[in-house]
Amino acid sequence: MNLKQFAMCSIMFGIMATTSLAATPTILNIWPGKPPGETKELPPEVDLTKDTDKLIAGKRIIKLGNVSTPQIAVYKPEKSKDTGASVIICPGGGHHILAYDLEGTEVAEWLNTIGVTGIVLKYRVPFRDPEKRWGAAVADAQRAVSLVRSKAAEWNLDPKRIGICGFSAGGETAGLTSLFLEERQYTAADDIDKVSCKPDFAILIYPGGFDTKGQAQIRVKDKVTKDTPPMFLIHAFDDPVTANNSLALAVELKKVGVPTELHIYDAGGHGYGLRLVNTLPITTWPKRCEEWMQRRGLLKMP
Repeated sequence: MNLKQFAMCSIMFGIMATTSLAATPTILNIWPGKPPGETKELPPEVDLTKDTDKLIAGKRIIKLGNVSTPQIAVYKPEKSKDTGASVIICPGGGHHILAYDLEGTEVAEWLNTIGVTGIVLKYRVPFRDPEKRWGAAVADAQRAVSLVRSKAAEWNLDPKRIGICGFSAGGETAGLTSLFLEERQYTAADDIDKVSCKPDFAILIYPGGFDTKGQAQIRVKDKVTKDTPPMFLIHAFDDPVTANNSLALAVELKKVGVPTELHIYDAGGHGYGLRLVNTLPITTWPKRCEEWMQRRGLLKMP
């Protein structure tokens, strides 16, 4: 085991020790070798959390940096609860870091309680291309969707109920993965890339990148079609990553008749994940999302 592998294992052990998930996840590299476009060795993966960082609901955040080996961590619910639905989770972090527990493992934990397999995507950060900050992240997300669908029978998943969820920059990643449909942002690596990379539904929590100032704005108008998967969106009116991101996307989805649910709360700011704050109704969004998934038939037992 080299230094880079040792560092990655140490970080993952620390993450698992800080969560209350009952099962040990299945962890897979998503690419057969180096990810597309990677030509040089990067520093070892590291937790960049500082003692001076702002606490969220009284708790720290694990901030993963220097991610160059994209992986998925698959958390299965109890067998008696398992609906067969699954959600690939894209943590946020401005394409600089990944808020791996706040917007990753804690989301998988919640999904498990409602019978859904939570699959945390550790995508590449920091961004590689300043003109297309989302490029590596979306490639990793598309590959993850194909990989999960290729494993559906092995993991007892419904290949037609594979969703994607993202927060902030991860929301941009999940949103673009949904908008691109089968238009891969990389050259196929192997037979896994013959499997569809289109999510069946999307859950976007305070996403960035879709308003008139965002990199993705033109693509929203160009890419939203009747084939775009159904979406659930959450934003706060006082979010510095403006609620216009969710509004702009919802307007285009409405034009073509894609089933969409949008909640905009008056307060909440940004980066709360699903940590409950009694004074902020927005932090009850997981219940609204569960209700939406129920109505969409996504939580039916097999």
